[in-house]
Amino acid sequence: MRRKDVLDLDDFSAEELTEVLDSAVSMKEVLARPIKRVPPLRGKTIVNCFYEASTRTRVSFELAAKNLSADVVNITASGSSVEKGETLVDTARTLQALGADMVIIRHPHSGAPYLVARELDACVINAGDGWHAHPTQGLLDLFTVREKLGSLDGKKIVIVGDVLHSRVARSDIWGFTTLGAQVVLCGPPTLMPPGIETAIAEGLRRKGGNGGNGATKEHAAVRVQYDLDKAVEDADVVMALRIQKERQDAGLFPSLREYSRLYCLTRARIARAKFGALVMHPGPMNEGIEIAPDVAYGVQSVIEEQVTNGVAVRMALMYLLAGGRSDLAV
Repeated sequence: MRRKDVLDLDDFSAEELTEVLDSAVSMKEVLARPIKRVPPLRGKTIVNCFYEASTRTRVSFELAAKNLSADVVNITASGSSVEKGETLVDTARTLQALGADMVIIRHPHSGAPYLVARELDACVINAGDGWHAHPTQGLLDLFTVREKLGSLDGKKIVIVGDVLHSRVARSDIWGFTTLGAQVVLCGPPTLMPPGIETAIAEGLRRKGGNGGNGATKEHAAVRVQYDLDKAVEDADVVMALRIQKERQDAGLFPSLREYSRLYCLTRARIARAKFGALVMHPGPMNEGIEIAPDVAYGVQSVIEEQVTNGVAVRMALMYLLAGGRSDLAV
C-alpha cells in the first residue's frame, strides 16, 4: 500500500479499497483456523491510543494486532499523562521516542489523527475522530456487503439516522460511492448535512470514483430522501445509525418517540426493500428507537458479522501498511 497513514476513505481509490478487501479475505481464512495467529508483524509494536470509550473498535484492533504477532500497548486518556496536561503533540512525540511502529488513535476532536500523523514517522490509523471519520468501520462495512452481495457496483445502500453527526456515515459514503454504489441518506432534515449530494459528487469527480461518473440528479452517487418508506424501496442494504440522545436535548428533533415513529427500522419497512436485503448497524444499538429488536436479530441482519469482519479488515490494513503484499497468502 502506497501510503503511510489511513485517516479517512475520501482519498482512497477504488483499486486501494479493493486491495484492502481482497487482503481481508485471506485474513478471515486465518481467523477460521484453530490457531488464529500468523507472524507478519512479529517484532512490531502497535499502540492503541484511545481518548474515547470503546469496546468493539479497541478490542478489534487489539485482537487484529495480536493475531499478526505484534506487541500491543493500550493507552487511554484516563490514567495517562493527559490527566497531567500533556498535549496530543507531546504524546505523539513520546510514542515516537518509545519506538512505536503503528499508532491507532480514537479522539473526540475531529482532525486529531491528522495532527498525530504529521508528527510521527510511524503509521497512523484513525479509529474515529469526532464527527469526522471512521475509516476502518467503513472498510468493514464494505467488506461485509461485498462478501454477501458480490460487486458493490450499482447496489442501493440506504443509511438512515443522524447523518450530520455520524463519522461512520461519512466514511461509508466515500467507500460505497467510490466502488460504484448509490447511497440514499434518510433522516430528519435537522440531522442531514446541507449540500452533501453536491459535495460527494464533486469529490468523486476529482478522484475518479465510479459513483461520480456521469452522475445526474436522478442517478446521483448520493441522494437525500426524508421519507424512510420511500427511501428503502428496492434497497440492497439498509443501515441504521445510532441516535445520540443528547440530540433531543439540543432540540434537533421533537422526541425519541417521534423519531422512532418516522425512522425506526421495522419489519414492515424492511419488507419494502429487495428480498433478502441486508440490515446493518455500526453499534451500539438503541433498540426500539433506531431499529426494532426483531429486525436487529432477524435473518436479514448482518450486524454480528460486521463485528467479526472488523478483525479481519483491521488485520489486512495493518498488514498492508507494514509493507505486506496483497497477493501473498498469509
